[in-house]
Amino acid sequence: MGDIKKMKHPIETLHFARPSELYANDYNPNHVAGPERKLLKLSLMEDGWTQPIVCNEVGEIIDGFHRWTLASEDPRLTINGKIPVVILPKTREDRMLSTIRHNRARGSHNIIQMGKISQHLQGEMANEEIQTRLGMEAEELERLTDNVLMFDDHGGGDYGPSWIPSFDEKSPDELKDNDIL
Repeated sequence: MGDIKKMKHPIETLHFARPSELYANDYNPNHVAGPERKLLKLSLMEDGWTQPIVCNEVGEIIDGFHRWTLASEDPRLTINGKIPVVILPKTREDRMLSTIRHNRARGSHNIIQMGKISQHLQGEMANEEIQTRLGMEAEELERLTDNVLMFDDHGGGDYGPSWIPSFDEKSPDELKDNDIL
C-alpha cells in the first residue's frame, strides 16, 4: 500500500485495489445476517459502490468487511477486478474504535465480542475515553465487560449438584398466605 502520510481526510487516499490485497481484522464484532447480506449484495449490484473500504496502510480492513467479502466472492461486484479503498493510518486501538463507530451506526454486534474489545480497550485507555469515543454511557461499557466475565471459565472445575426445592402437596384451599404456591 506504500507510505501514506497522515492527512485530514482519508478520502484523499481514494484508490482502487484488488480484493486479494486486503484482509480482515481479527476483532470486528459486527455480524450481518443472511437476509441483510443479500440486501447488501443487491445494494452493490443496483447502486454500485457508494462507500469505499476503509483500511490501514497494509490493507487490514477497518470498515467494509462484508462489502469486501461479497466482492471477493463475486467478481461482478468489482470495478474491473478492483474495489474502492481509502487509507486510515491508525494504531490498533484506534482501528478498533473506528470499526465500532462505523458498525454502530448501521449494524448489530455480537455482545461477547464487543465485551472482549471493551476489555482490551480498558487495558489501553481510560473508561471515560472509551465512552466518549464510542458514544457509550458508563453503564453500557460496564455491562459489556460484565457479559464477557460471565462467560469466562472461572475455575473450569466441577460444580456440585443444584438444590431442588420441594413443595408440600396441599390443595389451594389449605394454603396460608405465607405458603409458597
